[in-house]
Amino acid sequence: MDRESEELESMSPEQGDAEISREKKKARKSFLSGLIFGITVTLLLFTGLYVGKMAYQLLLVKRAATGSAEGGTGESVLSTDTLQKMKTIEDVINSYYYYEDEVTAEELQNGVYRGMMESLGDPYSEYYTKEELEEVSNSTQGISYGIGAYISLNRQMNMAMINGVMEGAPAQEAGLREGDIIYEVDGESTQGLSLNAVVSKVKGREGTTVHLKIYRESEKDYLEMDVVRAKLIETTTVDWGMVEDSEIGYLRIREFDAITVDQYTEAMAELTEHGMKGLILDVRSNLGGDLNAVVEIARKILPAGLIVYTEDKDGNRKEYTCDGTRELQIPLVVLVNSYSASASEILAGAIQDYHKGTLIGTTTYGKGIVQRIHRLEDGTALKLTVSAYFTPSGRNIHGTGIDPDIELEYDYDAYEAEGTDNQVDRAIELLKEKIS
Repeated sequence: MDRESEELESMSPEQGDAEISREKKKARKSFLSGLIFGITVTLLLFTGLYVGKMAYQLLLVKRAATGSAEGGTGESVLSTDTLQKMKTIEDVINSYYYYEDEVTAEELQNGVYRGMMESLGDPYSEYYTKEELEEVSNSTQGISYGIGAYISLNRQMNMAMINGVMEGAPAQEAGLREGDIIYEVDGESTQGLSLNAVVSKVKGREGTTVHLKIYRESEKDYLEMDVVRAKLIETTTVDWGMVEDSEIGYLRIREFDAITVDQYTEAMAELTEHGMKGLILDVRSNLGGDLNAVVEIARKILPAGLIVYTEDKDGNRKEYTCDGTRELQIPLVVLVNSYSASASEILAGAIQDYHKGTLIGTTTYGKGIVQRIHRLEDGTALKLTVSAYFTPSGRNIHGTGIDPDIELEYDYDAYEAEGTDNQVDRAIELLKEKIS
């Protein structure tokens, strides 16, 4: 897959009612702010001309994103006053900073680049090191090194969360469940860390071990577990099966990657072979992924017409269309929840606009913007928000989400007690009415 193409990677919404101590949260933020401050002002000591070059590259990207020739204050970011102030603060830190020897030059450099991206105030724009960029590229191709869990951010608690586990992966064998809050990774709190930072800590070389401290709402105490990392090839992003004693197929898409299109196509062929006459398409807790992947899948469902269009900061419009030759010809129900974000909202929104299926569940997350990966000369990269997207009827759902046609909260108690899924059951009822 071309990683220069637009993508719709999303940060997750929240789940659960657990609370984290306000004092701990403030202390964590204070520590992180101090660390970032220290990283920034000590930059020149370690980086010299190389940092200047990289900072200038980042400045150009920021200017391209904002359409401004200068910083937000009307002054160049790399002004003489700014550099002089950094040098002054650097001298103070060199003289008094207690933990000076615990930070490497590379960490300081990366801290500066991340800080420039964080200054945009956009949670979806971030800086990738060479290693992080490789991880991103591998994961979208179905290759991953880690524990076999989908990780997102719980926005309410501002901590990492397990959004799903892969069948037969180390995460499943260790007992991790969807909804588990990752309180600590190897003794370090995830409070305030970016999604990319947490994922980088959980992933690692095959055969190594990561220690997780887990908060689970149903448990009185924290859970402690060691999980051995593994090489995960051809990750399964699509689950499917026939509903027992029916002609209804069930297909769940966990995320939209390059491999998802083929997995979806194969699953639909199998379901059709089994006599499917109605389909439940489950995109609950699907955080998004690749724009091209969701468009290709939409072309296998929708009639001829517009699937989605994007608009950049200059108003330039790019349309993604469907010729209707592969339109789905059976009744369809789409399951959504507050974790359905980005690419999954593009698919659900288009299906709703064309009245091609019935949406059941709760209002989706509401991420209506697009990111693009920009590679830099040294092998690192930036992921930058470059446009907004709109459903076929012209809706931009950013910040509002998509309301389902049938509002139905998920019954967690019934699932825990009986293993039943009330949203799936409602979908089955509706489809049986349509195909009878």
